[in-house]
Amino acid sequence: MARTIARADRVSREELLEFLRPRNRAILSTRRRDGSPQMSPVTCGIDDAGRVVVSTYPERAKARNARRDPRVSLCVLSEDWDPWVQVDGSAEVLDVPEALDAFVEYYRNIAGEHPDWDEYRAAMVAQGKCFIRVTIDSWGPIATGGFPARLADS
Repeated sequence: MARTIARADRVSREELLEFLRPRNRAILSTRRRDGSPQMSPVTCGIDDAGRVVVSTYPERAKARNARRDPRVSLCVLSEDWDPWVQVDGSAEVLDVPEALDAFVEYYRNIAGEHPDWDEYRAAMVAQGKCFIRVTIDSWGPIATGGFPARLADS
């Protein structure tokens, strides 16, 4: 039986965004005050400007850390974990009500149209949500798991 060989494909920014758009699961890594990593599983999307976006609450560690140190990384995963990609960038945290338009764009890009946008906006305000928006500075290859190529014929 042929072995699956691991791959690491370098891609352009447009190819990266094409890969990211349908994938909404990621691990977001921020930095604690002492510099150590803090990781959170998140649902994410890509906004119209090509930034990774995450909805959360202002008291969550990821939001507090990103406000203090905007350098973040995400490992964006496929439904079955494979393939994946790491993206690194600069985060900004937006609070309601300033973030309301960003929340609408986030929802549209992940789930389509909402049946009642006024209700959705009111829910974001009532829940006191915040919004993390990551400008992508760099990214690794789109990777798949498997055996090293040297073991292909073993």
